[in-house]
Amino acid sequence: MSIPATKRSRTVHDISCGRALRERALGQAGSPDPVPMVLVAQIAGQIAEHCGHRPLKCRRLAMGWTVAQAVKAAHDLVEAEQLGKVGLGVRSWKDWEAGVLPSPDYQDLLCRLFATSPVELGFARDYSPAPEADENAPLWSGDGPDGTLPEGDAVRIDAGFTEVEATKRRDAVKLAGLAMATPAAAARILEQAAAEAMEFTQQAEATSLGSGTLDHLDLAVTEFNHAYSLKPPRAVFDTLLDYRRKVDSLLKGRHTHQQERELFAFAGWMSELLAWLAHDLGDARTGLAFATDAFVHGQQAGHGQLRGWAMDAAASINLYEQRPAKARSAALKGLAKAPAGHPLTVRLHAQAARAAAADGDAEGFVTAFQAAEDAHRLLPPHSPRRFGMDVMPLADYALTSYPATSFIWLGQAEKARQHAEHALATYEAAPEASRSPSREAIARIDLAIAHAQLGDPDDAVVLGHQALDSARVVDSVRNRAGDLTSFLTRRYPRQSAVEGLREHLAALSAAARPALPAAHSEA
Repeated sequence: MSIPATKRSRTVHDISCGRALRERALGQAGSPDPVPMVLVAQIAGQIAEHCGHRPLKCRRLAMGWTVAQAVKAAHDLVEAEQLGKVGLGVRSWKDWEAGVLPSPDYQDLLCRLFATSPVELGFARDYSPAPEADENAPLWSGDGPDGTLPEGDAVRIDAGFTEVEATKRRDAVKLAGLAMATPAAAARILEQAAAEAMEFTQQAEATSLGSGTLDHLDLAVTEFNHAYSLKPPRAVFDTLLDYRRKVDSLLKGRHTHQQERELFAFAGWMSELLAWLAHDLGDARTGLAFATDAFVHGQQAGHGQLRGWAMDAAASINLYEQRPAKARSAALKGLAKAPAGHPLTVRLHAQAARAAAADGDAEGFVTAFQAAEDAHRLLPPHSPRRFGMDVMPLADYALTSYPATSFIWLGQAEKARQHAEHALATYEAAPEASRSPSREAIARIDLAIAHAQLGDPDDAVVLGHQALDSARVVDSVRNRAGDLTSFLTRRYPRQSAVEGLREHLAALSAAARPALPAAHSEA
């Protein structure tokens, strides 16, 4: 929302002109130090009349401040008066001087800073009528010894007069109505209606959010997504959960409809990542709760892609919990919301294929996986990004890795081996910055299970140890390693090497518990 327009010169002068006006006025006033705010207001009026700047900029120039100095003065005032912390920066201040209306909290801060009212800073208009002149009345109507107002009373009395007059005008509308009013009264009624309309508009755009809050949340979500594969899941989960709680508090505050949609989206993105982190930490219940929360907030935000990603997480978590029917349902639910021609659709088709394989449905696997390959071929040449990261590798990963796991579940060991070898080679060839240790570990376990099914337990054990030596052994890795050791124990019960692998896995599992704080109620 822009600041109400004020009368300005046709030509807006350079700031050096305003500075010159200030120096001349201070010189004429005897260079007072500090400069009285009354004099600052007079200088600001001269700058506005002569240079054509908006009122806020005129006040700043009248104070002799640069934008950076004004921002610092505001922060100093907040600290001195122990006000609520603000995120005010140079960019926001420049936006306000260009005509963007500050939030009510920032308006209050600026009025404190310049010891004036929103009207004088151009944030609002004064619609009260000018008092009629009485030629016989004294120039001042105060009760001072010379007929002037006692110091400090002028603002109080003037404000009281304005409120009384405003009340009278509202009462006139209630009692008489526009149809019965005289032309002069009708004009005043319409004038008041215009003022109230502006108040309605300001209320619609009123917000308790600081000017940089949404930008900060966008940066935070970006950083959390980058940290996901680089930092321990527990550390990321704890910090991200704290941010998620803060967004929940912001949603309960005052904001515009557009800001509400953005807050819903940020809440959803945070919950989507919390779902994956909870899954990595071995808490499926919390993971599914956050996936559901992400879907619901995506729905409130009108964000189809967010809902699709939420169901992608739900599908994976259900698969690892051996609930293939629920996994397939989540994938199809996500496909109904995901944008066409997006790599997310490839992942969701592949999730449905993997779920079919887990359910022993070979025909369903083939159909769904063909749909994933078809969707991949139809993707546009320019890959979309999510929080600064290319999402195409996530689609490629699904087409590369999911078939290996699926063929293992379908009992087709040779096809599983071929796909697992291809997946592992692809991950190892990726640039160091984009490698995923947990995905590489799962590919090694898939390859190990394929070797075990094909009668080669020694290679299976070696690959199993390599997977468990990964830099990021999350719950999905331990889960699949459990499948490997269980199969090896059944098929090769007398192999001492198998027992060593079991002990390796048991030690890692013991070190990982307890992994997740009691956060079910937060989801």
